[in-house]
Amino acid sequence: MATRYYLSLPDPKAARGELGFTAHGADEFAAQLQDALRTTSLFDRWRAAQDDPDAVDEAMGVTDPQATVTGGERNLGVELVATTTLPGNILKHRLRLLAGSAWELRDVTAG
Repeated sequence: MATRYYLSLPDPKAARGELGFTAHGADEFAAQLQDALRTTSLFDRWRAAQDDPDAVDEAMGVTDPQATVTGGERNLGVELVATTTLPGNILKHRLRLLAGSAWELRDVTAG
């Protein structure tokens, strides 16, 4: 069952994590997060950067090919809505890689 996550990037310029967003607008932020949920590309880059990549739990690389993310701009910030079957801890991990701590979870509902 899908879950809908309502996310906010209050200061998009500060949303640059370890493998950070390169986006410059709501649509680009949404596309990059959607790719991080649908594919293993972000996970693979992160795992390769670890001291012992083989020790990384493969379960952290799970994907949801049907995940969707939409974005909009509001009050100089970016609002994202991610709908996915991925567990919350996976979504949060990917967001930390992309945005560091410069994001907020506003609400969660059934997708």
